[in-house]
Amino acid sequence: MADVLVVGAGVLGRSVAYALASAEPSVRVVLSGRRGPGASRAAGAMLGVLGEVTAAGLRTRHGTLRTGMAVEAARLWPAWRQRVRAVAEEVAPPGPDGYGTGTYVLLNAVSGPLDEEATEAMRGAGARYGLPVEDVDVPDVPSYRPLDNDRALRALFLPQEGFLDARRWLDTLDTALRALPNVLRTGSGRLRAAGEEYELTTPDGVFRAEKVVVAAGAWTSPLLTGLDPELPVLPVVSAEGTAVSVRAPQPAPPVVLRTPNRAYACGLHAVPQADGGWYLGASAAPALEPGEAPTAGALRFLLDAGLGQLHHGLATARVDRVHHGNRPVGLDGHPLLGATGRPGLWVATGTHRDGLHASPLIAQELTAQILHGTPSPWLAPWRPDRAPIADRSITEAVEEAVSHHAALAAESRMRPPLTGDWPGLLADAYRQLMEQAYGRMPDGYVPPPELAPLAYEQGPALAELARSHLDARAGWGTPRAGHMAVPRS
Repeated sequence: MADVLVVGAGVLGRSVAYALASAEPSVRVVLSGRRGPGASRAAGAMLGVLGEVTAAGLRTRHGTLRTGMAVEAARLWPAWRQRVRAVAEEVAPPGPDGYGTGTYVLLNAVSGPLDEEATEAMRGAGARYGLPVEDVDVPDVPSYRPLDNDRALRALFLPQEGFLDARRWLDTLDTALRALPNVLRTGSGRLRAAGEEYELTTPDGVFRAEKVVVAAGAWTSPLLTGLDPELPVLPVVSAEGTAVSVRAPQPAPPVVLRTPNRAYACGLHAVPQADGGWYLGASAAPALEPGEAPTAGALRFLLDAGLGQLHHGLATARVDRVHHGNRPVGLDGHPLLGATGRPGLWVATGTHRDGLHASPLIAQELTAQILHGTPSPWLAPWRPDRAPIADRSITEAVEEAVSHHAALAAESRMRPPLTGDWPGLLADAYRQLMEQAYGRMPDGYVPPPELAPLAYEQGPALAELARSHLDARAGWGTPRAGHMAVPRS
């Protein structure tokens, strides 16, 4: 018997298990999960606030709420890290985790107007939240040696943006969890409802508890469907990402180098690692289901961008590791955090690129809810059983998606013929494609721009996924055999 089951052993699952067990030594926590192509171990671990800001995001209510969460998480990180490391020390001294601060944002020509808009948005957000944003001379950016035709003409320095080595941090969390006698680690298993309890069947045994947290990342939706096929939790899809760790003759940058968010991704970035290597990331490809391995095209794009835009000397670097992960994305582009309509069931997923950075805040708030019933203003907007958030009209979403397509074309060095208005014609073609794709979606669902490729590549399947969720919400209050009626929010 356990008090809380935590299903999913990525950074959110581990952080929640640690927060629960360390807050109340009498609480017995079972943490279930397996290693696989999740987001956490493949992450670049930029603990960024301003670096993730975009102009379009700040124009929406929920985009602004996400930025506020990032600011609060950044405030918590130093103390959270020290606490976890202190507990890990009881088992074995934790090694260097690559933790540091400082990020250079490079504004180069290998994109479109999105980069300029994003850098101005960073300035505005910095002023709003009291975070410094400094103009710097491009020649002063350390470890930066792009090709001449990819060089930046402007750069910003964000001195308070954090970063660390994600793989070292996960190892530290694992050590801290081993130090807690009220945590049991087990492999992945089958979760099912068992009356008023939840039952988890694993290779190490069967565990029961009245409370369960599902933090299974991009694998969350099939797990919840198996638990209760009529549960109206917003579906979670995947954003596949590819990155590489390299060992180069050139020293790794002492801080993060990155471009603004663009081309549906978090921008190109280099993050120094605890062992002195470079982490280069990352690609982004939305998918309805997680992918098991990187594609050749993703690797080609990443290496071409990294060598051209950051440091062409990396052509002689040795590849230590290729990282492939599946970032969990809520169907409306936002996270799923908090209690569901089913008693005793919480969800923590859908954080896309924010999961590792937001993990201290999410773990803290969920722990207070689960142990003490404390409401959380940070988690309240992200109820897992909500209707899809639609801060943008279809027209606004289409225009933003068109801008990201244009940025992707520029970063891929697409050169249209110099006759007529080819750039304008291409934008019109993108717009027509997007309008057709968005027009196929059910009423009540506007795909976020980062999922726009899914809207036209797998439009019927995406529309059916959204429609099924909307139908499930509409019928959730109806009593069913073996279930209590639960009022909808």
